[in-house]
Amino acid sequence: MGRKALIGLAIVMILMGALWIGQGLGIIKWPASSFMIGRPEWSWNGSALVLVGAVMLWFARRR
Repeated sequence: MGRKALIGLAIVMILMGALWIGQGLGIIKWPASSFMIGRPEWSWNGSALVLVGAVMLWFARRR
């Protein structure tokens, strides 16, 4: 996988994780039918995804 692809994937992971955190905490209520809204376990899952994405981004930028 190329460097640009890794950076792109890492950014998508960080953004998706941030969405999950917002939904899990009830801050983001989009889409309205989402089963993740107000469920704190999704904020933990989102935090883990942001962390993995940030580590991937750091490694991709070091290469």
